[in-house]
Amino acid sequence: HNGDYNNTPNTCAGCHTDDYNQTTAPNHQAAQFPVNCESCHTETAWIPSSFDHSSFFPFTGAHVAIANDCAACHNGDYNNTPSTCAGCHTADYNQSANPNHQALGLPTDCESCHTTEPGWMPATFAIHDNYYVLNGAHAAVSNNCALCHNGDYNNTPNTCYGCHASDYNQTVNPNHTAAQFPTDCQNCHSEMAWIPANFDHDGMYFPIYNGRHEGEWANCTDCHTIAGNFAAFSCIDCHEHDNPVELADRHDEVPGYVYQSNACYACHPDGEKD
Repeated sequence: HNGDYNNTPNTCAGCHTDDYNQTTAPNHQAAQFPVNCESCHTETAWIPSSFDHSSFFPFTGAHVAIANDCAACHNGDYNNTPSTCAGCHTADYNQSANPNHQALGLPTDCESCHTTEPGWMPATFAIHDNYYVLNGAHAAVSNNCALCHNGDYNNTPNTCYGCHASDYNQTVNPNHTAAQFPTDCQNCHSEMAWIPANFDHDGMYFPIYNGRHEGEWANCTDCHTIAGNFAAFSCIDCHEHDNPVELADRHDEVPGYVYQSNACYACHPDGEKD
């Protein structure tokens, strides 16, 4: 009362303004804490105290479990506690191994991929296109990370064949392995689907779209007469070449001439007569 019994304040702040102003951990003035002391303190002592943390940093997910362990985040310093994810979790970022965040140069704004759920999981990765663009059929599996990564985010191949070697090896029409097709799938296929596909028959094997054979064939089986085996082909079943005697007469000057398609191709790789 200090000798004045008429004007004695009856609020906490009325008597404890100096305490409020002189606090340093945390600095109540700097943090603009409310002056109704009873919202955090009891009359027993200043400590322990409670605090409506949500007005400064909401507790969600894994943070809820440590809501009563102030030292876990503040470590005795309530003025300089960071309010960003990276401010507290830089060590987690640096120690990540799958994927290695530092090696990939991933952003340090953890919330762009993670929530506060325990264990950092589940996570999203909106910047996947910065590393590998998900188009066509790949876009449909963009939320199923395990389908491509299988739990290993550091050694996932980024080539078509790296993921689709089994598709290549198991093809039967045509048999890619038997025909020794190249393994860079994008030469023929798009990311939309395996079919339709484009095949540069002229540039890779034998001119059928240009030159003498242009317009003379209708189906692949016209030349590839063994079903499913596109490495085998026939030159001697078409046009005037179906008479072995006549062909032998025409090739009597060719040393070691034999009546077989591989012999034709050896001398006529572009399909021309000469």
